[in-house]
Amino acid sequence: MDKTRGTGALLAIFLLGVMAWPATAAAGEMTWQVKSLYRHQVQIEFYSQDRKRAWPGGNRAYRLDDYEDHSFSLSCNTGEKICCGAWVVGDAETHWGVGMNDRHSCSDCCSDCDGDTYSVRLGR
Repeated sequence: MDKTRGTGALLAIFLLGVMAWPATAAAGEMTWQVKSLYRHQVQIEFYSQDRKRAWPGGNRAYRLDDYEDHSFSLSCNTGEKICCGAWVVGDAETHWGVGMNDRHSCSDCCSDCDGDTYSVRLGR
């Protein structure tokens, strides 16, 4: 067997494998500064619009039970569109942004994962 020919075939297989490897998204981060002015406890979750991902995820939400500023740093893919959804504890119909489980639309509750900080005020 010709050793040069065998090496060339292995190189071709290797290159095909490298070209077929899926590209990974660039790691990014964004921060949401949230303050609830609502008189009842509120829950909040963040939802990716580009993949099936939520923060904190796992059928959980962050609870806001005071009028303090809260900071949420999300590890996301650079450029990924993230939307904020919040609702009153025990009353998901009273909501802000995309609401519980990303069920509603919004005009100004989403931002791209780009390293910036975004502020949200909840209240009526």
